Amino acid sequence: MVAFGKKLKETQIQEWQRYYINYKLMKKKVKQYAQQIEVGAQDRRYVLKEFSRMLDNQIEKIVLFLLEQQGQLASRIAKLNEQQEALLQQPEISQIAQLRELYRAVGQDLLKLLFFVEMNAIGLRKILKKFDKRFRYRFTDYYVTTRANHPYSQLQQVFKQVGLGAVVGAISRNLADLQDRQGSYLSIYDQPALPLQDPVIDSIKAAVDRLTHSTNFLHFLGQHALIMQEELPTPLEDDVADESYHFMSLLLNLANTFLYMVNTYIVVPTADDYSLSLGAAATVCGVVIGSMAVAQVVSSVYFSAWSNKSYFRPLIFSSIVLFVGNVLYALAYDLDSIAVLLIGRLFCGLGSARAVNRRYISDCVPLRIRMQASAGFVSASALGMACGPALAGLLQINFKISKLTFNQNTLPGWVMALAWFIYLIWLWISFKEPVRETEAENVQQEASAPENDALEKGLAQPLLLSSEEKHHDEEGDQECDVSEEAPEESHRPATSIASAYRLLTPSVKVQLLIYFMLKYAMEILLAESSVVTTYYFSWSTSSVAIFLACLGLTVLPVNIVVGSYISNMFEDRQILLASEIIVGIGIVLSFHILRSYSVPQYVCSALITFVSAEVLEGVNLSLLSRVMSSRLARGTYNGGLLSTEAGTLARVVADGTITLAGYLGQSRLLNITLLPSLFICISSIIATCFTYNSLF
Repeated sequence: MVAFGKKLKETQIQEWQRYYINYKLMKKKVKQYAQQIEVGAQDRRYVLKEFSRMLDNQIEKIVLFLLEQQGQLASRIAKLNEQQEALLQQPEISQIAQLRELYRAVGQDLLKLLFFVEMNAIGLRKILKKFDKRFRYRFTDYYVTTRANHPYSQLQQVFKQVGLGAVVGAISRNLADLQDRQGSYLSIYDQPALPLQDPVIDSIKAAVDRLTHSTNFLHFLGQHALIMQEELPTPLEDDVADESYHFMSLLLNLANTFLYMVNTYIVVPTADDYSLSLGAAATVCGVVIGSMAVAQVVSSVYFSAWSNKSYFRPLIFSSIVLFVGNVLYALAYDLDSIAVLLIGRLFCGLGSARAVNRRYISDCVPLRIRMQASAGFVSASALGMACGPALAGLLQINFKISKLTFNQNTLPGWVMALAWFIYLIWLWISFKEPVRETEAENVQQEASAPENDALEKGLAQPLLLSSEEKHHDEEGDQECDVSEEAPEESHRPATSIASAYRLLTPSVKVQLLIYFMLKYAMEILLAESSVVTTYYFSWSTSSVAIFLACLGLTVLPVNIVVGSYISNMFEDRQILLASEIIVGIGIVLSFHILRSYSVPQYVCSALITFVSAEVLEGVNLSLLSRVMSSRLARGTYNGGLLSTEAGTLARVVADGTITLAGYLGQSRLLNITLLPSLFICISSIIATCFTYNSLF
């Protein structure tokens, strides 16, 4: 992992070098201030005031240059508009083509300006994060509150760029007007959904979306996967990924994700009946369902480590373990053993290869389709979540073959065992192990030694190539910090859970708490649904299965609405806080307070809780990837693993709560299990309020 300071220096547009944020100077000042406060040479208030002044000066320098460049682009577009008006009187194909090229040239310069703003925005975020981490003080909260909300905010110019949007619109409209549309005289404003097939506009749109964190359904859905990417994509990385990419192998990873989610939820409608048939209490279903999550806490770590060396072998191992686990789950009925049932579910949890699936998409799928693959990962999970209970509802038959019983309790195990056996054969025949980085070194022999070194460390190449550095300006030379490039170890991925934990800032911890909360609330709702609905409404297994399947089917439609519309209207942090509050409202509405507890109350409150938790998950993981250290983007102990562990622990605690609450009687089960959900939800809302401005 290359330091941002070095990356900034190598990707700067040379003629604009003096207008970039002086990241090296700011980083050195943070270190100096920390040392001065440590020895008592300066007080904290002076440091905050002085550092704020320095940041203000840096931002003002950036913004004034940005406005100057915007004015030049606007002037060029105005002159081209005059030429276009004259050309409309006597149109000539050659002159139209020439005019389009001139507009494209303006677009290329706009792309350079967008890249300039993006690099400075990243630098500002990083230096604020570095200051907070070094001083253990929420300086970002103070700085953003006082600057971003001011009527003359220059910070908003860097992060919102309203003026640049107008320039983008002008170029897009004029290129569209010059483009042949088969006789149509409609403007882009009349048909906003009509795509403009021009590579310059595509590049500009991608840069603007990345800069403003604009989103669409596909991007929003892909955020659920928490497959972290470099802030600046690199062509070299994409070339390597193209060599490693194999469509059938990707499809097998998505199929593994789908089958695992089906395997997780197919037992939910019948787990209470199965427990009763083996002589245990109905609420033992919490342990039956949760034992899979307990094992997944362990399996996530060793599968993540294993994926450093291979993808094929862990997937083979996963399929075999899941096959054995499901066979044991099915045989527990004829063996009349709750122990065999739990061992079977533990085996299923030990076969969880979701860490491998995530890692494959992150490392082996080309950057140009990585977001689609991430969205496919989430869609496969959502579809599996809906299909599991639905499939359980269809398996309402009862027969025997020899001494083996096939009924609603055992058939989920037999069906999943067969599915994993077929998948294992497909995997063995079709999966192609990608070329690892160590094996690909020979391909890069023609590259220079520095380039090879940079590639091995994951160096992000510039989006716009610049000429060689001539020499630093005087200020840069004077402020040069010999320790600006930190030791290589400080840029390597975390090597243990403890080292990963030390990289977690307060903002990251709050986002992990929110993820824990939403997974806890969803698990309570899903895992106890069979017991609760049977006690209050006497629902059959088929009714429970339909209810759970309908909940699962809401995932994609809700994400379409949020990803395509809501996330473009509001900031992520606003959606985050609103979703948390709505989850809390759903939990409150779920309590059995009045004498009668009706089906509409239960179904509506469950729908509010589940849908708002789904919305919250996408926004939460989006913010988590933004505030998390870049050292957690790769390696065994990565951001995806940490979020998986947080979610899995939430499921374990929730399922354990259901079983323990069951000892107090089914009449108290609902309210007792909802109390921790409400407490954690309120805690996460308070924590979000404290870190709200650091999520800017």
